[in-house]
Amino acid sequence: MRHTHPSLLRDSTPAIPGFRFGTPRPEARIRFAVLQALAQGRMGFHFQPVVRAEAPEFTAFHEMLVRMTLPSGETVNAGTFMPAVERGPLGREIDRLALAQAVELLAQDPTLRLSINISPLTMGDDGWLAIFRRATAGSRNALRRLILEVTETEAIRDVGQTRDFMDHVRAAGVAFALDDFGAGATGFRHFRDLRFDIVKIDGGFVEGVAGTRDAQVLVECLMAVARHFDMMTVAERVERPEDAAWLAGLGINCLQGYLYGRPVADIRHPALATRRAAAC
Repeated sequence: MRHTHPSLLRDSTPAIPGFRFGTPRPEARIRFAVLQALAQGRMGFHFQPVVRAEAPEFTAFHEMLVRMTLPSGETVNAGTFMPAVERGPLGREIDRLALAQAVELLAQDPTLRLSINISPLTMGDDGWLAIFRRATAGSRNALRRLILEVTETEAIRDVGQTRDFMDHVRAAGVAFALDDFGAGATGFRHFRDLRFDIVKIDGGFVEGVAGTRDAQVLVECLMAVARHFDMMTVAERVERPEDAAWLAGLGINCLQGYLYGRPVADIRHPALATRRAAAC
């Protein structure tokens, strides 16, 4: 699920000081708020479970979703601020923070499996790669439980860079997920080269799929592509039991959405206390 996923905006999200929805975004003010949050340790992450479709009591992994805490103590969802910073140096800093925290959590808990979002701009970031190199010098077992999520459109923007980066990082056992599958300009011809381990079917196709034949046809097509390339499948934004049942019947491997848990700040929160499975 990308930083700007529409479902992230459904929560009651407080405004950044000086920022109002419905008006042109003051990009500079948002960037300054993010810079302050990073400097003051107010940028953190929430965790959302991704469960096995056939046995939702098992959690396959958790996705880490970035959150900013305002000086008032209120939490701001990523969709409020990431569009203003994700293609600049602050976006790189957030990606570094995500990797560092993920590696630390994975080293502490050998039963944990996490996914984090990464921008292709980070693929050549020296700071991110330095954190990764330090992690490879530690426990490789931790990195084998890390998943990097890349959006479909960004993945094919520079296929050569994406492929080189994936080859380098995969050597340490890291898996890759293609996020928001179907939402962008699908580059099927690149699938053979990139070979993602997981595809996450965009929630726009998933919501209400049990009662919409057009959506069912589209999901079936995306599922067929994933199966052909031997990739695990995750359906995003699953919120209704009837949609979950239809997706499980189709053979989707894993499900993610409010039906199984909203993002929470503590990975040990009781709401996430389902049994962990090794994979989808």
